[in-house]
Amino acid sequence: MAALSICEALLLALNDAGILPEKEIMGVLSDAAATHENAVGSETDVERHRAAAALIRNIIAGGNSVRRP
Repeated sequence: MAALSICEALLLALNDAGILPEKEIMGVLSDAAATHENAVGSETDVERHRAAAALIRNIIAGGNSVRRP
């Protein structure tokens, strides 16, 4: 959870600095979610990856702090 918060803050900083546009940030988040959704491993590992993907998808769907008014 802490890593997700740190990465989100970094993406926001990159956007604020004009380095990454929102479209690219959303692409990074989508790619990360897809990677977790397609992960393989033990049942426990897969559950953790799916939970991570769900958190990322919620950020995408809700806008969270990545997309600001």
